[in-house]
Amino acid sequence: MLTVLLLAAALWWGGRWMGVGRGPRLAVLGVLVAFVALAQLVLPEGHPFREMTGGGPQAWAMLLGVVAVVLVYGLVIARLRDRAVARGAEAAAEAAEAAPAGPFSDAELERYSRHIMLRELGGPGQRKLKDAKVLVIGAGGLGSPALLYLGAAGVGTIGVIDDDVVDQSNLQRQVIHRDAAIGTAKVFSAEATLNALNPHVAVRPYNRRLTEEIAGDLFADYDVILDGTDGFDTRYLANRVAAGLGKPLISGALSQWEGQISVFDPARGTPCYQCIFPEAPAPGLAPSCAEAGVLGPLPGVVGSMMAVEAVKVITGAGAALRGELLIYDALWGETRKIVLKRRDDCPVCGLESGAARA
Repeated sequence: MLTVLLLAAALWWGGRWMGVGRGPRLAVLGVLVAFVALAQLVLPEGHPFREMTGGGPQAWAMLLGVVAVVLVYGLVIARLRDRAVARGAEAAAEAAEAAPAGPFSDAELERYSRHIMLRELGGPGQRKLKDAKVLVIGAGGLGSPALLYLGAAGVGTIGVIDDDVVDQSNLQRQVIHRDAAIGTAKVFSAEATLNALNPHVAVRPYNRRLTEEIAGDLFADYDVILDGTDGFDTRYLANRVAAGLGKPLISGALSQWEGQISVFDPARGTPCYQCIFPEAPAPGLAPSCAEAGVLGPLPGVVGSMMAVEAVKVITGAGAALRGELLIYDALWGETRKIVLKRRDDCPVCGLESGAARA
């Protein structure tokens, strides 16, 4: 049997080397197999040729059965793949036909085809992403992956506010920045990367610190706010303003090997950030990444989760992390969820607050 298999391999690969097409090579192998099978059935037991080619038909029957199973499996996989591609093309075509005045170019339909194929998003979901405006506070560890995936996902307008510049120590985890951008304002470095990644989105860089004076007008122009900062003053400010305007706030936090993420949306009955963290911790109890260190890939995991939550909030797909805190422990590869409760005495969204009355 080994001799026949070696001969078949030589015929197949030798024919390929000489430029013989797949069909003729399959025909030659078919003739070889038919000849061997006939010899096994016709020649008497003990015949030298029969012994050299396997000694009996049983081994060949098993081999041919395995080959048949593999071929059928390959055909089924190919059929399923072709069907999936066809459905994706149909969904893209339907999205293009349903959209008035062609809001998506051909390049965009191709770029977002994997989104359009998803039942939970489809053409309408991708349209919502294109029409959405998302503000990211901070272009650092959490903001970097969030910005990249929001841009790649096709969020139409992305704002990013940060007053810092790119430093050598940032590049271990802030993946939106490059070595050549050291000394450049982070928002302009992020803008350049996003423009190179997806020219179909509009990027608005704000090279300044988020303050009480500008937060209200800035947030009012966006649909969803992502907070990727590591300062409690900014977190509480973003929470107050977002809650007051009824904007969902997607907040992430990091500490060495652990990350947290939640969607604070009191306008829809869920707690706000200050419900869960009524006061900032005392100095030293919650050191920053610069003070305690942080695993490089960890912000990528949590920042990508923030982008996922933003897509779900914008499109209505699935269940966003409203009223839940997701904790990811990278050191031990564990995740857990904590249910969050709204506080009636919360100064931001409690019963006596302006947000609650709104």
